[in-house]
Amino acid sequence: MQQKRRKRADERREEILAAAERVFAERGYRAGSLAAIAEAVGVSKQTLLHHFPSKEHLLVAVLERRDLQNLGVVADMGLTTEAMARLVDFNLDWRGLVHSYTVLSAESVAEDHPAHEFFTARYDRSRRALADSLRAEHGDRLPGGLTPEQAAPLVIAVNDGLQLQWLLNSRDVAIGELFRAFLATVVDGQPPART
Repeated sequence: MQQKRRKRADERREEILAAAERVFAERGYRAGSLAAIAEAVGVSKQTLLHHFPSKEHLLVAVLERRDLQNLGVVADMGLTTEAMARLVDFNLDWRGLVHSYTVLSAESVAEDHPAHEFFTARYDRSRRALADSLRAEHGDRLPGGLTPEQAAPLVIAVNDGLQLQWLLNSRDVAIGELFRAFLATVVDGQPPART
């Protein structure tokens, strides 16, 4: 009986997280209310708060859930440039997830935003992990001439910037193709393809 209740509670948490992700993506964190999330799930605000004691806790859980989904895509590869390219392809099927991440990461630049520490730490970890991966793959200098520490923030910035442009105009922004072209040019030192 207790196992059945636990399973139902886990399912409810997932429903709440999925609804919160949609609401935060559509309205942003500040305008996305707990009441709207509870309504989307069909539960009371009190039930929602039983699972997540505050809006801030819910936001961090949404962000952690997204990272776990992304880790599943790159788990067998580590944080390599090829893994990042695969992640770009994976995210093409998860527009709402990309939208949530983009909105929340932009909002989190405000120091009082509840996800500020999450994104600061996440970007620090990502830069270090990617620089370590690039160093293992290419040594202290990449074929394109940059150090791993110089290339890592550029790779992340281009990925994030392409995602934003793709969200605004997915018809004209071939995000996967453009990201791979950037990697080939900047990381691998290949001349840009002529069209």
